[in-house]
Amino acid sequence: MPTNEPEVFKDALRYHMERHGDTGWSLFRAVILSEPSLNYSTMYYWLRGRTVPRTLKTRRVLKVIERRYRLPEGHLAAKLPNRNSAPRGHEVAGVGAAELRRLAWHLPDDFANRPPVEREQILEWVRTNIITGTTDYRLFQAAAMKQRYALRFADMPVGHQMSRASEDEDLHEVIDPELEWGTKLAPARLSGEMSSLIRFKTATLTSIGFKRNGVWGGETAAQKLEHLGLLFGAMAASPGGAVQGLGAPLRHLSLALLAFPATWDWYIQWRERRRGFYTAWEVDMLALAASLVRAETGWLRQSPQLVENLTPIPGLVSAADISAAKADWAGTCEALHRHATARARELQRVVKVHRDPFEPILPILESDSPVGEYRKIADEILARMPDENRYPVTAAEAVRSLLLIRLGLHLGVRQKNLRQLLVKARGQTPSTERQLADRQCGELRWSARDQGWEVLIPAAAFKNATSTYFGGKPFRLILPDLGGLYGFIDAYLERHRQALLRGAADPGTFFVKTMKSTSADAAYNQTTFYEAWRLIIQRYGIYNPHTGRGAIKGLLPHGPHSVRDVLATHILKMTGSFEQASYAIQDTPDTVAKHYARFLPQDKAALAAQVLNQVWEAA
Repeated sequence: MPTNEPEVFKDALRYHMERHGDTGWSLFRAVILSEPSLNYSTMYYWLRGRTVPRTLKTRRVLKVIERRYRLPEGHLAAKLPNRNSAPRGHEVAGVGAAELRRLAWHLPDDFANRPPVEREQILEWVRTNIITGTTDYRLFQAAAMKQRYALRFADMPVGHQMSRASEDEDLHEVIDPELEWGTKLAPARLSGEMSSLIRFKTATLTSIGFKRNGVWGGETAAQKLEHLGLLFGAMAASPGGAVQGLGAPLRHLSLALLAFPATWDWYIQWRERRRGFYTAWEVDMLALAASLVRAETGWLRQSPQLVENLTPIPGLVSAADISAAKADWAGTCEALHRHATARARELQRVVKVHRDPFEPILPILESDSPVGEYRKIADEILARMPDENRYPVTAAEAVRSLLLIRLGLHLGVRQKNLRQLLVKARGQTPSTERQLADRQCGELRWSARDQGWEVLIPAAAFKNATSTYFGGKPFRLILPDLGGLYGFIDAYLERHRQALLRGAADPGTFFVKTMKSTSADAAYNQTTFYEAWRLIIQRYGIYNPHTGRGAIKGLLPHGPHSVRDVLATHILKMTGSFEQASYAIQDTPDTVAKHYARFLPQDKAALAAQVLNQVWEAA
């Protein structure tokens, strides 16, 4: 193959035409025999750089040209300016337009020409391994997403985002499909009660006469709001429908129902029937129940007026129960506190983990160098980087994907800290630590002292802010200028980030969404950030044997928290030290030992063998 071949598609095509004595017309006449519907203007525009092959038909033409010039298959296609886009023109019987857009990236160009049986096998493989994943939890997730039953609360005193999962669950990174809001709006009385609870737990100062133990942040409040929305949604759902709820009338729902053991027993048993076993979710909900009725500080215990909102609900609360509660509200609350505490202890013995957080990334965790294996995803993004001049937005999305992976691997922070990371460009005055602590987020900024990009995150921004790891000090790291990282950061801030914003209001975060006409905010929330990461893995991470794209065989879709698993496991394999692994993910050795010890035994043996083998090597 000539070494002086141009890299730009139109120039490379013209170069090979001249080598073989072809003109535009002679090449067109040769190609039209294989693709009669091709217009000469199509090739004319290729040669002038106005268009490139982007449809299945024109990709077939490109293969004919490669064969004519005795080039390896895909040689000219590799010079296309947007190699990471799916060709247009796929038609799959029985598949809607929305699903086809998701599938197109993962289908081979000659999909339509393959036998029907093979096409079905490819579709099944893509749907199972890339779109949904093959884990038991993914199967449950797919089914649960079809059943929306949670109640929506209007006019809450805290902003919350749809489909937000708990930050407290990020060790398992569960984006629970049941958290998708349903279609029913909570009745006004119930919404008012919920608003009072949220204000009580989030206000800077409590109202006179009230006491509380602990304060909810905005995200915790949103989480509790959604979890209680699920509870009341299940109670209101029809017993004859797919959700198989209690069928309680909406007008009879009140937070006062949470003071009765029967309410909680019904709910946790309903959830057990739905999933097939008990999970930590039920234990956490019982902890919430106990906190609401705790002596002196429980909001429900300090709100006896709510008993007037109670109405008998068959199978849950009787008229006699209501009369007893009116006579002794404190006693009713104390009985629930004892019940919830005892039930939680019982459940802790039998809870199961519905989702193994390591299953999607096992091929990486079981490799000799987990970080080196995960880095292949970044290499795949680089290999398929589009031409910025022709496709500025697509190129910006690719650079954003690259920086997501790179910063995730360098920082090892939780997804909340990564998605909320602010940015100050070179020359801008960095925020003070106090300003960042007030906003509870970190910042990427240029350090004139260290001549490098610095990430500063105050301890208050971390979930485990009181951990001994921080000792009240901020997290500070100078990013290494390796693999062209600084060049990509500079290009992203100078050009790509603006291409993504498209003139929309700048949220100030380093990572921003691709703004569309329907977008309300350029900042990511937990769900959109998770989905953005998952899309990167689907496109660049999972090796697809039918297209040859993707970096890692056996990988499954996953979210950003998996990077922390990769980092901790990598250091454990290299050093055998829980303490050093804890440094990489800003946690304690005990936490690392609890979650990652299963990957260490054979590596401990290998590390010990290296020391012992030195005796034999020296002999």
